[in-house]
Amino acid sequence: MLVTGATGFVGAAVARALLAQGHQVRTLARANSDRRNLDGLKVEIATGDLLDHASFAPALDGCEGLFHVAADYRLWIPDPGRMYAINVEGTRGLMLAALDAGVKRIVHTSSVATLGITNDGTPADETTPSSIDTMVGAYKRTKFLGEEAVRELVQSRSLPAVIVNPSTPIGPRDVKPTPTGRVIVEAARGRIPVYVETGLNLVHVDDVAAGQLAAYAQGRVGERYVLGGEDWSLQRLLTEIAAMTGKRRPLGRLPRAPLLPIAALLEKVARVTGTEPRFTQDEIRMAAKKMYFSSAKARRELGYAPRPAQDAIRDALAWFNANGYLA
Repeated sequence: MLVTGATGFVGAAVARALLAQGHQVRTLARANSDRRNLDGLKVEIATGDLLDHASFAPALDGCEGLFHVAADYRLWIPDPGRMYAINVEGTRGLMLAALDAGVKRIVHTSSVATLGITNDGTPADETTPSSIDTMVGAYKRTKFLGEEAVRELVQSRSLPAVIVNPSTPIGPRDVKPTPTGRVIVEAARGRIPVYVETGLNLVHVDDVAAGQLAAYAQGRVGERYVLGGEDWSLQRLLTEIAAMTGKRRPLGRLPRAPLLPIAALLEKVARVTGTEPRFTQDEIRMAAKKMYFSSAKARRELGYAPRPAQDAIRDALAWFNANGYLA
């Protein structure tokens, strides 16, 4: 099996799940990548990345299956063109290479970011309408177009791919950490005194990995499956973290509108300094919608069974604490 993105958060969980089932695992990793998530794992490492299409064929050679998990996941980026090259062109190039290599089965990791959001706050699912025009920010747009590239190849070239759409994974081994992981770390350090209310769907990263393996074994080609957990408000998440860590809960909620010009200023400063802004205009705009999702299809067709969100939060905090993030 080839796993892209195995040095990252979700990809590492997928690689570990495959190894636990007795599969041989090869990973595609950049020469200068942080490989802490591969420490102690019996995996073969193929050097390459999604910007280097020539690295795809050697990495895929002899592989029966492909789990494409790698992506540029950032809510702010000074050069959206690079994100497009990775998430869209890199995905399409990898899928074409997989066809040439005769790979029998593919799981493409998309995101719930590509799905529509309901107007009344009820959970969305795989059928909720969406379009490129409704995608806020470069990450959502490139993930949408990357998924579209996979779907087009399923139809035109019989690409044997199943699509999974994880919601908001949390848990151990979030080395970067992800944007949600940063929220957990900052909250656990008592550094989020106020917040902008929104809603998100929390899921344990290891449950996402289990869902990916179930999609490989049982998913229908061309179909997509939401791999989510529980719908929580941001207020509930921050309150739960405060209770688990003994920190003071946030004092209150901020309105979104006044924060937009502040975010614009922070982004201008970030382009000069090269540091990521504290928050962005896209984040403020995305917070206007509750990103709630249903995993009923995955439960029904894949036997998907995610654990309670509290367990995922507890495991994330334990890992961050053990690895010095909360010092």
